[in-house]
Amino acid sequence: MQGAAIAETAERLARAARDAEAVGRLDAPARERLGEVLSELGKLSKGGRYFRMYPGTGKLSRHAYAKHLEHFRAGAWARERAVMGGNRTGKTEMAAYEMTAHLTGLYPDWWEGRRFDRPVQAWAVGKTNETTRDIVQEKLFGPVRKDSRGQNRLSGEGMVPAERIAHQSAKFRSGFNALLNEVDVLWRDSRTERSLLTLKSYEQGRGSFEGTAKHVIWLDEEPPDDVYGECVIRTGTVDGIVYLTFTPLEGLTDVVLNFLPDELRPPDPDARPGW
Repeated sequence: MQGAAIAETAERLARAARDAEAVGRLDAPARERLGEVLSELGKLSKGGRYFRMYPGTGKLSRHAYAKHLEHFRAGAWARERAVMGGNRTGKTEMAAYEMTAHLTGLYPDWWEGRRFDRPVQAWAVGKTNETTRDIVQEKLFGPVRKDSRGQNRLSGEGMVPAERIAHQSAKFRSGFNALLNEVDVLWRDSRTERSLLTLKSYEQGRGSFEGTAKHVIWLDEEPPDDVYGECVIRTGTVDGIVYLTFTPLEGLTDVVLNFLPDELRPPDPDARPGW
């Protein structure tokens, strides 16, 4: 059942469920189905944005987002991708959606992009510690709140479904307010298999991007060239993917030129005529 249809049906049934007498008149199979649909409604609540994104019909139908779908599809064959566009054009939302798909393995039926068949090791990276926390982290997990013991806890109001977050695994960076370092995300319907997401920032420098292999790396805002190079290396041995979302405010940098087709590249001033 499509997310929008589930939401509509579940909202009607939720209203009926408040009427104990009406529920009492349902037979056992109907009550069982009611429970199933209300469970789906929970997924579509404040912590279930992933299931509401890119519906098949309506004003926000995925068919109205041709560039988003093109970007997703390209992941099936391109190890490196970039979305360069203006501010407030949905780049970060789109990127958080793809990261959630890879972390959870809950690919929608219409997905034509890269699919991993096992839990992934992933990085999500922002420009500074502050933007990593306030943009990347919040898009994925929602705001951080204090629990009854005064400890930081992810609210689960972002793109990653709340029930997929292994909250006890969340580690926050010491010395920096509410900045997540890493967290496990439950894979598909398993309670034991988990993907691992680590949040990083360009402020940490190239050296912090050395080391282990990664299946998925999302770079939000344009990275320094040396950081980008390290990220490509990290995905090489596992046939992973790197995708970027940014507004090219720095002009024709090496990172930007890496994604421009030949016809849009400026002429090489050092090239000799006729060569």
